[in-house]
Amino acid sequence: MSVKRTLMMVGLGIFGIVALIAVFTSWYTVDESEQAVVITFGRADETVTNPGLHFKLPWPVQSVEILSRETFSLQFGYKQNKEGELEAYDVETKMITGDEYIVLTDLVVQWKITDPSKYLFNAQNPEEILHSATSSAIRSIIGSSTIDAALTDGKADIEAKTRELLVSLIEKYDIGIGVLGVKLQDVELPNAEVRAAFTAVTDARETKNTKTNEAQKYKNQRISEANGEKDAIISKANGAKTARIEQAYGDVAVFNKMYEQYKGNQQITRERLILETLENVLPKAQIYIMNDDGSTMKYLPLQALQPTAQQEPKEQQTPTDKKEGSGN
Repeated sequence: MSVKRTLMMVGLGIFGIVALIAVFTSWYTVDESEQAVVITFGRADETVTNPGLHFKLPWPVQSVEILSRETFSLQFGYKQNKEGELEAYDVETKMITGDEYIVLTDLVVQWKITDPSKYLFNAQNPEEILHSATSSAIRSIIGSSTIDAALTDGKADIEAKTRELLVSLIEKYDIGIGVLGVKLQDVELPNAEVRAAFTAVTDARETKNTKTNEAQKYKNQRISEANGEKDAIISKANGAKTARIEQAYGDVAVFNKMYEQYKGNQQITRERLILETLENVLPKAQIYIMNDDGSTMKYLPLQALQPTAQQEPKEQQTPTDKKEGSGN
């Protein structure tokens, strides 16, 4: 009787344990930043991304793996210890450039789990594979780059090429990881003297670029000034051209009027033109105009009359005065 009772108590205990296991392993919760993979008899069954309370078959029929949906950072070449200090791993980051210089390259890879099932079952350690792929990608890109590009203005291009190559490698491995970005933290030379020499070269290059920009600015300024002077000369020449054309039109108009007078009084106009021409051509010469009628030589001293003509108005020089003068 006691043995049967003992067996019953053991059976009830086992049943209670199984019931407790069934109760406590038939439900699970998923946070907003998490995702879950339901595993049935060791095989991934479904992926749950909706946050909240969920139910499943009790263990050992089904189990759940909870994974984060947040973005992770892979630090390549350094790590942060418990005290918050950075520890560098030069052996890991030492690599050779395309022109055979040794550089130390640190970078950070941003990644996240894109396929939880593949992340759990396609690789034993996906993060280690990502680390190895990162090392392979950055060494390949640095190995095809020059030291100048790695240390100066080629970092952005190196980052882009490294990310492209790393994404291609991870897709081939198919481990459920997505690479979001690659950021070069530091690229430097391992030797202090070499770093100082290269810094001097970089400073000289910057100085050269500055001087080149200043020279180009001065060149552009001088070209602008020369163009302004050229435009001013052309404008002045066009103005002089217009003035000469207008003057020519005026001279033609005067000549036409004179020609009309000449056609009406040819002899008088001819004599007047001769007198005006002689006055213009020989302003300081002693000029005498003589008219011989067969008896007495008469002459007209123009220079002697010039001051008088300048002092007296032209209206007062009448033809009578000219005759009296010629009579004397």
